Amino acid sequence: MTRSALETARSLLVRGVGASNVGRTAEATKLLRQALQALPVGFSTPDAIELRIRALSALSYTEAETGTVTDGLVHLGTASDLIGAIPEGPRRSTLRGRIYHQRGLIALRVGHYAETVDAYSRAITLLEQAHGTPDGDPELFSKAFLNRGLAYIDLGKPEAAERDMLRCIELATEHDIPRLVMKARGNLGEIAQLRGDVPSSLRHMEQAEADFRGVAPGLVARAKIDQARALLTAGLAEEAARHLDEALPVLRGLRLSQDLAEAEVARAGAALLEGDLTLAKQLAGSAHRRFLKRGSAPWAEVAALTKIRAEANEALADPTSRPSPGKAARLAERLAEVGLTDEAAMARMLAVRLTLRRGEVDDAERLLDLVPPPRKIAPIDHKMLLRLCRAEVALARGQTRKVLAQARAGLTELGTARDRMGGLDLVCGTAVHGWELGRLAVNLVLDSASTDADARRLLDWQERTRAQVYRYEPLPVIDDPELASSVAELRAVTRTVQQARLERRPTGHLERRMTALQREVTRLGWHTSHWGKPRPVSSSGEVIERLGDRTMISFAGPGEDLAAIVVSGRRTRLFRLGSQEQVLEVARQLHADLDALAPDELIAPLVNAVSQSALHRIATLDQQLFGPGGIPVDLLEGRELVVVPFGGLYSVPWESLPTLRGRAVSVAPSATAWVSAAEAGPSDGRVVLVSGPDLPESVLELDHLREVYPDAVVLRGERATSAAVLEAMDGAKLVHIAAHGTHEPANALFSRLELADGGLLAHEVARLRRPPEHIVLAACELALSRIRPGDEPLGFAGAMLASGSRTVVAAVNRVGHRSAALTMTDYHRRLANKRPAIDLAETMTDYHRRLASGTQPARALAEATAADPLRRPFILLGAG
Repeated sequence: MTRSALETARSLLVRGVGASNVGRTAEATKLLRQALQALPVGFSTPDAIELRIRALSALSYTEAETGTVTDGLVHLGTASDLIGAIPEGPRRSTLRGRIYHQRGLIALRVGHYAETVDAYSRAITLLEQAHGTPDGDPELFSKAFLNRGLAYIDLGKPEAAERDMLRCIELATEHDIPRLVMKARGNLGEIAQLRGDVPSSLRHMEQAEADFRGVAPGLVARAKIDQARALLTAGLAEEAARHLDEALPVLRGLRLSQDLAEAEVARAGAALLEGDLTLAKQLAGSAHRRFLKRGSAPWAEVAALTKIRAEANEALADPTSRPSPGKAARLAERLAEVGLTDEAAMARMLAVRLTLRRGEVDDAERLLDLVPPPRKIAPIDHKMLLRLCRAEVALARGQTRKVLAQARAGLTELGTARDRMGGLDLVCGTAVHGWELGRLAVNLVLDSASTDADARRLLDWQERTRAQVYRYEPLPVIDDPELASSVAELRAVTRTVQQARLERRPTGHLERRMTALQREVTRLGWHTSHWGKPRPVSSSGEVIERLGDRTMISFAGPGEDLAAIVVSGRRTRLFRLGSQEQVLEVARQLHADLDALAPDELIAPLVNAVSQSALHRIATLDQQLFGPGGIPVDLLEGRELVVVPFGGLYSVPWESLPTLRGRAVSVAPSATAWVSAAEAGPSDGRVVLVSGPDLPESVLELDHLREVYPDAVVLRGERATSAAVLEAMDGAKLVHIAAHGTHEPANALFSRLELADGGLLAHEVARLRRPPEHIVLAACELALSRIRPGDEPLGFAGAMLASGSRTVVAAVNRVGHRSAALTMTDYHRRLANKRPAIDLAETMTDYHRRLASGTQPARALAEATAADPLRRPFILLGAG
């Protein structure tokens, strides 16, 4: 054999290994086969044999990835047979370590984690013997720690995994192997996820993705799978789906069957959370076939579990079904056999629920006894499902105390997970995991409620299960220049898109960039800091005490009927209001009518027709809520009102209802949120008046408001930039912004106010260090919220309330510019004129307490909107 042939084989081997390292597996397979072809079988020098062993070892992995595991193991067997021809010493140790390394890698990819740890432990021992010698391989040595750490992650051993990842980083840094440093740091994200620290997890993973884009773009799709799994842990199904929808076509092109099938399983999980059971079954079935084809039996069982979860959800949603639990029970046994304990427990819990649906309570309880207590690091959705199973079995036995004990414990566990989240949407998203458990508890209490004490208990349970994002005291924000830069670019691109649409120019490339920037801003916001310090849920007793002589109506709809808990005169009563769907349908129709009525220049015949329709909807909704059999009006007389809506009722302009017209009404996402807002102390800050562009009425509006607030800071025209407005808002007592507003239902944190330099995002105002005490948004729709599972409403106005503002005034509908200006001028004049005079007999502390008692802004708004309730659809969110 000539030296040139040996060099050719070595060159092809290096290129093949390089392609494999960056995820180009098909290319790597071709190069490695060519390397073997360049080495005649009969040539037996140590250098040639070493090259053949290395080529076979590398090919074993790429063949296993693009073909079957059996194909890969055959190559390893051939390599093992050749080892005997290499003399004892560091070279032989390194080659034996390489074979064990590749055996461990193949085992890792198919889910045989105990076998993986054993193989890598053997590899590390052998490679350490040669480390530091000319025959040592520091890259392979580093990789062995990296991959054994991955196996420890999958075995649920975060401490051991972290030790291996840090050792990998140490070795790779010492020997200047940046690609391995990037991978190990990305894997620290999986360890953080295992520990329940989703913000840290996402931070590590996103950094790894950014690093890979520069040096190993073939690994970006793999990074997206890892990020999607972390997002699913936080309940953010849509965001996870977007990551996976980008990764899937790339993985198909790279022919990476294992990663492709893993991505399909994760995408099926996202579809499950979104309620798309057909897609979930389809993707899980496809992944199952891929795993079986390549010999990944444990992963095939994971795919089967995902499909059974979708089938079980279908069966449980059909009250007439009598599903068989046998399939889930048998799958549980198979999962246990391959060491997937969490997944086996999940399958058994599905069998428990399906058995209960058949009315076979004893069998369900026997199956439940086989489910072990969850490990500390078990996923939160597994913990919630176990609590749900225990509660449902107890309910079938008539053991209501046990039902509520399980629900209470489960929601506490969920709260612990939520407390570690960063960003409003992460905090909101976790609610999906406890939705069924919370609904079960609220339904149970509601169904048996008959006394005032029962109504108080129902209020307590509602507060445990709704609008949890509003019970956090935001922590100081960590400045992030990258986040600020992305927000600034997003603002500019959004404005360019709007201008291009007006000029009828193509916007496809701009919209793609806008979407990418929105995702970047969202992701950076997840881990810039933990969102806030949790505050305790307010008890019914505390709510009653804080209400004083006010009345609170808290709506609930866990089942088919709508209910209202009314706290008035220190009594708590429950009223059942009939069909929830009928009430919500009228609310939807009213919302559509008021949107249609918004334009200032609407022709008179159309105004009359739409007004008649709207008045009919208003009267119908008023009767449904306050008519015969509804909430007695005498409970409201002479009292200010706090309304806690439910679902579609968040879009109701409450003071348009005849029963509530002219009455001071504050709206809050929960009683706890109202208590927190009411506790926000008064500010001695400035008044800020802002006017956005392309809004002629706002100029006159601000002139009128300057008469009310002569010392106000005024930002208008080119001065009304996002940066200037944010700076002025920080620590202000009162902020009034007259601008075009846009509610983004797909992602409420990108709802915006249009200022001189583009949109001011809800995402930005939610992160002010000292949010304004009182903010008025004289713009369309910015009191609207996106309702996430768990009755977690979030929008522009909601973000202000969650960030610490006491009072937010905004519209739940589109509103004409002239109507908005008239309403707001009227509101501020009443607000200024109705400040309580100082009683010389009281202290300043008492005066400020009275000033902050929450009556004045709500009453001023009630009087301002009563003049034209159909075209002034403003509400006061928080404490008024």
